[in-house]
Amino acid sequence: MADDLEPIAPPGRPWSGGGREELADAVRRLIAVTVTSHASPEQIAEAAVRAGALADELERQVPAPGSPPTPRFSDRSVTPDRVATLASFMPFDVIAGSCNPLALPLTIEFEPPKAICRAVFTAPYEGAPGMVHGAVLAGTFDIVLTAANVVAGGPGPTVSLTIRYLKPTLIGIPSLFEGWVTSLDERRTHSRGHLIQDGVVTVEAEGEFVNMDRSKINTLHRRPGGDQPVASGS
Repeated sequence: MADDLEPIAPPGRPWSGGGREELADAVRRLIAVTVTSHASPEQIAEAAVRAGALADELERQVPAPGSPPTPRFSDRSVTPDRVATLASFMPFDVIAGSCNPLALPLTIEFEPPKAICRAVFTAPYEGAPGMVHGAVLAGTFDIVLTAANVVAGGPGPTVSLTIRYLKPTLIGIPSLFEGWVTSLDERRTHSRGHLIQDGVVTVEAEGEFVNMDRSKINTLHRRPGGDQPVASGS
């Protein structure tokens, strides 16, 4: 990507500086040590009290219901020539957002005609012993195929996602996801992808998405006449 890409949001947006990304990183570390630390029960109990106190402090700054919502997405179209990664467009996304501590340890980039995702999944993402949980992989594919749709100019909400688990995907091993669009028309975008570990395809995915104008996508997160978010796919 060019070094002079135009920003997708004005300076001062809530996820630009101000410690929000740093806080998310710190919480990710806390999540990781919660499931891996061999600290004593007394140390764990003390840490729980301190973490609870910090949560209490920040909860006092949560706006009351009905207050103006915090901006969470850019209101401009996301295209491969404007942003280097999808995460920079969706900073609070549960899969890839840099400001969401639940986000997965992955990077997603546009490499036309494909979207490429690289990840090393660690202990917090384990399902069966030593293996990445299938729901984690499904969530990753949802965002990878969405990124592929952006490459092809057909972004929109997920209609269906089919995952085929061919082999176990292992914790701690570099994972390479690739996604690409197989068909695109005025109403629907169809995409496919696969996950490779150590040269072996462990998972395949297919998705169908609504081909929707960005201005319409921006309105999906609000209920008519209110500020509450609407649950939906990507």
